[in-house]
Amino acid sequence: MATFQTKTFLKHDDYMTPKYAWEHIKHLIPKNKVIWEAFYGDGKSGSYLRELGFDVIHEPVDFFKNNLGEIIVSNPPFSLSKEVMKRLKELDKPFIIILPVSKITTSYFREYFMNSGIQIIIPKKRINFDKKIDGKTPDNWKNACNFDCFYYCYKIGLENSITWLE
Repeated sequence: MATFQTKTFLKHDDYMTPKYAWEHIKHLIPKNKVIWEAFYGDGKSGSYLRELGFDVIHEPVDFFKNNLGEIIVSNPPFSLSKEVMKRLKELDKPFIIILPVSKITTSYFREYFMNSGIQIIIPKKRINFDKKIDGKTPDNWKNACNFDCFYYCYKIGLENSITWLE
């Protein structure tokens, strides 16, 4: 995302997580923890996690002013990555978040999480997000992402620092 700059992107940073993105990591999300899906979007992400058997708090509340659940599992707005990473560091609770691959090389990511035990889950294929503008999918949206994302994990306790999904 660092090199993907358009006025449309900056204005509309609403890319919804498809259900399969959570299905692929279901076995890696800690059980018996209350999940806070902290970024509401269209509301479907929390429903998907519930359908997968998780106890989820997913309400349209301000991530920067609230502290809910025991673990954060979410896809934050990429344009707010710096602020989100700072807030995650302040909360210091376990998380699994979807962000572009390029975020790991930013100075703020280093500042907040270098030597903190960050673990990465690498999807088998790109996650194709559902773009929304004013709550609707644009007519010309092809649902094909042109960048790669990782699941960035903190205090999750995965077996390896890097987990490759099959």
